[in-house]
Amino acid sequence: MCLGIPGRVVELVEGYGGQLALIDVAGVSRRVNIGMLELDEQHLCPGDWVLIHMGFAVERVDAAAAEEAMAGLEMMGRPRAHRVRRRFEITGLVQGVGFRPFVYVTAADLALSGSVVNDATGVVAEVEGSPGAVDAFAERLRTHAPPLAVVESIQVSDIATTGDTGFVIDDSRHGAGRRTLASPDVGICEDCLHELSDANDRRFRHPFITCTNCGPRFTIITDLPYDRPTTTMADFAMCARCKAEYEDPSDRRFHAQPVACPDCGPRLEYLDEDGRVAGDQDCIALARQRLACGAILAVKGIGGYHLVCDAENEDAVSELRRRKQRGHKPFAVMVADLASARDIVAIDSAEEKLLTDGRRPIVLLRRRQDPAIEVAPSVAPDTRELGLLLPYSGLHALLLGLAGEPPAARALVMTSGNRGGEPIVTDDEDARVRLNPLVDGWLRHDRRIHVPCDDSVARVVDGTELPIRRSRGYAPMPVALPFHVPPTLAVGADLKNTCAVAEGRHAWLSQHIGDMDDVATVDAFGAAERHLEMLTGVQPAVLVSDDHPGYRSTAWAAAHRDGRPLVTVQHHHAHVASVMGEHGLDGTTPVIGFAFDGTGYGPDGAIWGGEVLIADYKGYRRFAHLAYVPLAGGDASVERPYRMALSQLKLAGVDWSTDLPPVAACPDAERTVLAHQLGTGFGCVDTSSMGRLFDAVASLVGVRHVCAYEAEAAMVLESVADDHASADGYRFGVIESAHGDSAIDPAPVITGIVDDLRAGKPVERISSQFHAAVSDMVVATAVRARDAQLDSAVLTTVVLGGGVFQNARLVQQSSRRLRSEGFDVLLPLSLPANDAGLALGQVLIASSG
Repeated sequence: MCLGIPGRVVELVEGYGGQLALIDVAGVSRRVNIGMLELDEQHLCPGDWVLIHMGFAVERVDAAAAEEAMAGLEMMGRPRAHRVRRRFEITGLVQGVGFRPFVYVTAADLALSGSVVNDATGVVAEVEGSPGAVDAFAERLRTHAPPLAVVESIQVSDIATTGDTGFVIDDSRHGAGRRTLASPDVGICEDCLHELSDANDRRFRHPFITCTNCGPRFTIITDLPYDRPTTTMADFAMCARCKAEYEDPSDRRFHAQPVACPDCGPRLEYLDEDGRVAGDQDCIALARQRLACGAILAVKGIGGYHLVCDAENEDAVSELRRRKQRGHKPFAVMVADLASARDIVAIDSAEEKLLTDGRRPIVLLRRRQDPAIEVAPSVAPDTRELGLLLPYSGLHALLLGLAGEPPAARALVMTSGNRGGEPIVTDDEDARVRLNPLVDGWLRHDRRIHVPCDDSVARVVDGTELPIRRSRGYAPMPVALPFHVPPTLAVGADLKNTCAVAEGRHAWLSQHIGDMDDVATVDAFGAAERHLEMLTGVQPAVLVSDDHPGYRSTAWAAAHRDGRPLVTVQHHHAHVASVMGEHGLDGTTPVIGFAFDGTGYGPDGAIWGGEVLIADYKGYRRFAHLAYVPLAGGDASVERPYRMALSQLKLAGVDWSTDLPPVAACPDAERTVLAHQLGTGFGCVDTSSMGRLFDAVASLVGVRHVCAYEAEAAMVLESVADDHASADGYRFGVIESAHGDSAIDPAPVITGIVDDLRAGKPVERISSQFHAAVSDMVVATAVRARDAQLDSAVLTTVVLGGGVFQNARLVQQSSRRLRSEGFDVLLPLSLPANDAGLALGQVLIASSG
């Protein structure tokens, strides 16, 4: 009989000299000194048996010797170590992120038997073994989950032991009801990039290289649980070597559903007027050659097609702009790596972290004054920023060229593959038709894209990420809600549309869908909504829409309500509620909400957009607003900012002298008609829009008189602002109202700008002073609201929402000054400030009653 008490190693732990282990002895975990085992010769691992004598592990033994020792203990009346079995039900983002392989390896390390399985709600693991090992397993679930996982809850229950041996990954189980979280698409990881460049690796230059830690997820999922048969990778049978990796717990591709290789994976194909070319490497070589010669290509990616050209080739970029009829709207640019990015833009540590994040958004960055890579002027005219992103697939990396390869193009324009106003193209035959007028060739592959998903866009302000478009890499991750809501569908607004489904304490927002001004976009909205319901299992009992009677999203909700209640929500109230919700406010205390945007329907029939609301989820009081000004001709004044400038000049009592840029920009005949409209009110609607005020000032100083895309004038005005100019200069007036809501009067600002223009002050300084005036007004209005102590509540929280607050200068100046006045400032951090975040606010308002 062996000398000592048998115990099984649970894990090695820190101690003096690292000579301790947590060992399960008769069902009790003990810290045991293992220094006598001479670890240089005898490495100890979890699951190993040892004999313990006087607090020391004195001998490593095999299972038979341990059994002998336990039998001896039983003969002396001491109990054998007992076993327990527990079930762990894990919810959250736990499918498609390597969670089952993690559970498998953890159980094996702790010598536990049992199983793990995906089901519709998440992951279910059953483990059996000594109590200490099972406790250690539970702790590792909480503290050592895979990096891409988001564990929301773990329900633990004791169940009867079965005496089974070994640990298995069972086939996934399908079920009805609440679903697990689906993973977003994840940008290519460093390990895969290394293999892509390694000539000795079997996935050398494989365009579709992925592993458990990266690759497509959301865009290929056709159903849950997340397994290969429920993705578009079901079309590709794994070869023997891929299957071996897929089934090997020690491999990085263990249960990686998109796993493939050149022998069994998707294939590239190049097409142009000269015919077809097959073979991955030949296709890539030809595409690189064509791009270097100035061609414009349609390249099929993860979430749709991109239109691609050499970003340094002015002829190619300007031709793409002409074909796509894009006006001056900036293009995004992709470069090979961080070093190349630094050759074009200035990047701080927070921006570097965002740029290299696995979500791989387009990041708005300030251009260098002395760039080593000089992008063509037509890439992003009239802006100091450039939207930059890094490769997020093997195909992207190969197009730009691997390390050591001469680049065909050092930077590539990457813009959504669509015509203006249409959703991104995903179907191959559709691409041949819809993109034919735009491109010189197609580089495509045969993996189906089930869900269209545009690139996300973000920027960093004061070290904090502010989303501008939330799509690839972010969708469909949920937002936690501050209170329970019934099953709800919110349809958002018409611009930058996203929809949302919600139930319980979560809301799931769709990927970016686009502007609802095209039949194809409305169809894409319906498809996105259905896919979101499938992924989440939410069956909406209530629908919510904007209260604008002319919105297509509102009409869609009315047409699809099927007898369910349809709640309408005021646009700017939803902006404020959205920010409140993402910050977890429960609504018991109202906030001071600034909702500044271009257009929103007001209950008085006016077009709102410069609103200061004292709000909670149940309602709001309009404390102040930008003074009404006539909007003549509807969209005509949105597309031609000089019309808004003339309207503001008239309201401020400034003559339309032709020395002023907007007066000179307006044709004589149009000016005559406009004067009549503003004088009589014919064809006019009042607006309090802050977005239209930015438009008016942009035209007044002469930087933009006509817009080809939303917020163009405001973006250019922000871009020209002098970073070093004094902020002193202009002040808004206040007009008190008998109704309790004061009007913020821009007339003093307008007259001040006119005086400075005529005095020859530089436009850059005027722009800087205008931005400072708006931020000063925000702070002064917040202080007035706090001092008024409305609703008998101390108002200390300020919410900034609406598309105008995507202006980095305005956000930075306003939030800094508000904090200096003692306010808590809430910005949109999870969702965009623009209408893409509106659906969340709609859900919360509709559910608050």
